[in-house]
Amino acid sequence: MVLGIIRSKWHVPVQTTGSLLAIVGYFLGHKHKGRQFTKNIHAQFVPFIMLMLISQIAMGIYLKLHLEKGINGKIRRIVVKAHGIVGKAMPVVTWVQFLFGGITAMGFCHADHTGQCLAHFIMGSAFIAYGIILLILLLVGQMWLRRTGRSQEFFDSLVIAAWGCVNTFTEHRWGGPWGHNDLQHTSMGIVWWAAGLVGVWLSRKRNGQPKRNLIPGIVILMTGWAMSAHPQHLPLSTMIHTVFGYTLMAAGAARIIEIAFVLKDRSSVTNDGSDPNSFQYMTPFLLMAGGFMFMGATEEQMQFLSDANVTHVSYVLILFSIAFLLFLFVNMLIHLYAVYTWGEDGKVDAEAPFADEFANGHANGHPNGYSRVERTVRDAEEFELEGLDSDEEENAALANKERSRVALP
Repeated sequence: MVLGIIRSKWHVPVQTTGSLLAIVGYFLGHKHKGRQFTKNIHAQFVPFIMLMLISQIAMGIYLKLHLEKGINGKIRRIVVKAHGIVGKAMPVVTWVQFLFGGITAMGFCHADHTGQCLAHFIMGSAFIAYGIILLILLLVGQMWLRRTGRSQEFFDSLVIAAWGCVNTFTEHRWGGPWGHNDLQHTSMGIVWWAAGLVGVWLSRKRNGQPKRNLIPGIVILMTGWAMSAHPQHLPLSTMIHTVFGYTLMAAGAARIIEIAFVLKDRSSVTNDGSDPNSFQYMTPFLLMAGGFMFMGATEEQMQFLSDANVTHVSYVLILFSIAFLLFLFVNMLIHLYAVYTWGEDGKVDAEAPFADEFANGHANGHPNGYSRVERTVRDAEEFELEGLDSDEEENAALANKERSRVALP
């Protein structure tokens, strides 16, 4: 996806290799004679992904043909947008399929465990996605935030409020008896939408300018405190939830310290936001680690690990290792994007034309607008010089013909 956004020469080879591997895997999954599975969500989701993959390949081939005349010009604009949407959706869809594969392989999340599994995997994935989004905004999203005229906490609080409304009315099966977990989940949803509304209100100054606030950090900290005391049936599950809660509390505290003491209510440390403070990496990483821990703390997983005599320390270290690897991978992709669009120094050139028209290095819809302008000028100059050279050659040829005609008589 990133290679496609930056229009790298490696985009097509990498996508072709991935597509071939996916096709081979599709046939191997249907032709092998090993372990057989009954009807499952992982297998049912495959046709949808393969349809996306085939459509993406077809649109990529069409765009490579550069058919731009007549009706193809209108079709091309639609295909470009569709190609981009499908390409950006593929990482999310692939993540979901990974989770479905793990659940199917282990035989988890059936019967009474389905709802609990959904809660853990959806919420855990949401924490990981939140960490990735914070990292993107930290490294390459400051210009976009300034262009929106909103603070980061406005969007965070809006999502928190919406999520809280959903949790308030979905965490208890109405008409049934209330349990401790139902009460805790529902009350947590109420806190989220109430605090989210406060965060939205505090995200603007009196003059309408964006303003930072601590509400999202406080909500994360309170959520961590609640999860650290979440009642569980197994001692191992209790310890995992405790560490998960402490991790969220650390993420919330880090966010509060970042805004109040590191940034002092500013949007970034530097004017262009390209050189963040080292402490600002804490919150995104801790959110990713917390997400992995919550996804790995379902009832069936805890029972499986408890039967295998796996301690919570070993399990937490493994989950943190996975979080570190994902954190590294996301940083590498963002670095690749930033270097291509902003240059090796990772900063936006203030003298770049149309600087106020692009965010994150985009000008006129193209990455690295400044270098693209320079490249266009250079190509035009080379074309003009080539034309001048050809004119000089034609004039010389005509002069030679005239001399030869004069010499013949």
